[in-house]
Amino acid sequence: MTSFQRAVVAALLGLSISAAARAQGTMAPPDVTRMRMRLGPVYLDPAIALTNAGVDTNVFNVPDSENPASDFTATVTPQANAWMPAGRTWLNGMFKEDLVWFQTYASERSVDNDFKASWLAPLTRVSFLVGGDWLSTSSRPGYEIDARAHRTERAYNGAFEFRTVSKAFIGVRGEHRRYEFDDNEFYQDVNLHNELNRTDTTAAGTFRYELTPLTSFTVDLSREQDRFDYDPIRNSNSTQLAAGLKFDPRALINGSFQLGFRDFMPLAQGLAGFRGLTSAIDLTWVLFGATKCAFGVTRDVQYSYDANNPYYVQTGVTASVTQQIFGPVDVQGRVAAARLAYRTFPGAGANNADRLDQVRSYGGGIGYHLGQDVRVAFNVDQNTRDSVIDTHDYHGLRYGVAIAYGL
Repeated sequence: MTSFQRAVVAALLGLSISAAARAQGTMAPPDVTRMRMRLGPVYLDPAIALTNAGVDTNVFNVPDSENPASDFTATVTPQANAWMPAGRTWLNGMFKEDLVWFQTYASERSVDNDFKASWLAPLTRVSFLVGGDWLSTSSRPGYEIDARAHRTERAYNGAFEFRTVSKAFIGVRGEHRRYEFDDNEFYQDVNLHNELNRTDTTAAGTFRYELTPLTSFTVDLSREQDRFDYDPIRNSNSTQLAAGLKFDPRALINGSFQLGFRDFMPLAQGLAGFRGLTSAIDLTWVLFGATKCAFGVTRDVQYSYDANNPYYVQTGVTASVTQQIFGPVDVQGRVAAARLAYRTFPGAGANNADRLDQVRSYGGGIGYHLGQDVRVAFNVDQNTRDSVIDTHDYHGLRYGVAIAYGL
């Protein structure tokens, strides 16, 4: 317990210098009236959360036949978003840290860091942004890989936007992102460093039209190149056209709604590509001042660690409803489901052909609000995965306490 107490103290001490993004338009100046703190010229929006403080009945996500291990776990997450004016421009820094602790299985403990920095110049007719980010984490990289494998991501990005008429903007954006797993990270006897280390380069043309002061219509046409360090047979080119709506945090509906079409073209001969619908939907809204709803849909191409199935199309849906019962008490129900449809090299074997994995999660909780910014909750969640490969089947239960400030 002493190690956990040290982690909590470190998180609280790091709160004033940690950071994470609030919902903001990419090229929009910050709304400093929504920031919680000000230190001289710096506006700060801090938050902290204690999540998963409870029991995980299947720490390693293994099948029942392998006797799943149970452990007490907790994660402390301090974060903040900092803005500082520089003339007519803004400097932005964001930092998020996850202090992950397991009582018995020390190998699963980690300190995960996510840094972002940018310079935003929202001028009269021209706006531009340059920035970068750095991630160091041992969190699971997605639904497919159940190992907490350490990896880093480094990215440099920029965007330029020009106002053509009063409400219409055209622009360009680009990003160069690097993914690197550690040399000794393995999953299912596969070296993730050799299979998934890669560089992604994206360039796009953009169009944005302000339908209202709080709602924008957007169109993006992007070209992506993925190049792998040690397994060039995975290399690909991709073109995507996407359109949707973005909502300001002050709008009745908050978030974004985007649908697209991707033409994903692997460079390896014999591996079929993907041409189809993609989506990125993340919406929240409040009904009658007492019911908060959230809904999300994602669909896109993801790379697999398995050389026989180099990539899969992931379709996921999430939904939650939080209902205020009386006074400061609320209850929440939530569900999530994901479908992983794999693309297979010809002759890879019967276990790999037309492989389809499905992941499901459902749960709920009861919360109590201490003032406007603090919520204490008790949560229970059931997680399940079904796969044609027996070692990927699992189910597990997580239950415990969560405390959040500013989230």
